[in-house]
Amino acid sequence: MKRKRINILLSALLLLTFSACSEDKSTAPPEPPPLNVETITVKEEPIPIWLEYTGKTEASKRIEVRARVAGILEKVLFTEGSWVEKGQKLFEIEKDSFREALQQAKSKRDRDLATLGLAIADVKRYEPLVAEGLAPRATLEQYQARRNEYIAVVEGDKAAIRKAGLDLSYTDVMAPISGRISRLQVDVGNIVGFSEKTLLTTIVSDDPMYAYFNPTEQDFQIMRKYGSGEALQALVRIPGTHAYLKRDLLKGHINFSDNRVDSMTGTITMRATVDNPDHDLLEGMFVYVEAFVSDQYPFMVVPPQVVLEDQRGSFLYVVDENSTAKRVDVERGYESRYSLQIENGLNDGDKVIVSAIPKLRPDMKVAATDVTAAKGVLAIMKKQQIAKEQE
Repeated sequence: MKRKRINILLSALLLLTFSACSEDKSTAPPEPPPLNVETITVKEEPIPIWLEYTGKTEASKRIEVRARVAGILEKVLFTEGSWVEKGQKLFEIEKDSFREALQQAKSKRDRDLATLGLAIADVKRYEPLVAEGLAPRATLEQYQARRNEYIAVVEGDKAAIRKAGLDLSYTDVMAPISGRISRLQVDVGNIVGFSEKTLLTTIVSDDPMYAYFNPTEQDFQIMRKYGSGEALQALVRIPGTHAYLKRDLLKGHINFSDNRVDSMTGTITMRATVDNPDHDLLEGMFVYVEAFVSDQYPFMVVPPQVVLEDQRGSFLYVVDENSTAKRVDVERGYESRYSLQIENGLNDGDKVIVSAIPKLRPDMKVAATDVTAAKGVLAIMKKQQIAKEQE
């Protein structure tokens, strides 16, 4: 009897187990909700092409102020690091020896002028005598030669006076350009100007200012192909400024490119010239240079971060007509900070997914929200440009 009860219990347990398994097999797991994503609608349209580089500033003029005559440096008439104007006196070199040299040159000219006057008088006196046959022609020719000799001597005296006057003027060392003057290289009391012309100081003119940068050969070809106008516009920005130190973007143009590619770096040296009226830029500063190439050419572009890479190549996700994420293989073109040109793979009107990209898988259901007006490439570029102009 007891054994029969055990068999009944075992049978009941088996029935419950089979029943539970049957119920599990018949109940399907619920489908996950669609993934919320943001999309932008792409189309081929004109996009402003801005190329950004790091650069270094260099003064448009750098003048070395040197002693042109030899002597003792007697006076320094400027403050180191200050702004000086063209023609401003900077140094004085001892003048006594140069004044004496000028006076000696003038005295010699006066003496030679007196001798010349006598020679001219002799010629005038002998010319009628020779004409009447009362004096030999040879004597007249000697007086004429002597006169011509002293004419040349006096001309040489005049040149010597001019030279002595120049040397005297060089004892006052003037600023050849307006600009910011550097530190003093020679102290008062030193002898300057012997052998090599002594460097006294330097002056730099920083308005306009040059900003040199180095685009790749590919970027250089883009500028040549798409550039609008003879000179590309440029903006120069000083990075890393403090909040309390407001510095405006400086506007200019690109007016130089080198004629060769650097074989070590594969880049070309180019130069932007910008107005610097407030002298915000100093020589040797690290800056960002933005070159505006054109806004006349249509491109298919997306934000660079939406394009992924795997063993098959570059790809992104679009939303198809069934609200499903679809992988699209694309061919990349030119890339900047805010845009990536798609040369092949996309069509006008495609809805490119720009959010939740790490969670995406092909054929995944998505709930898309269009954010083209706020997060499209053109919208981002406009916001960034406004932000730069307000910095």
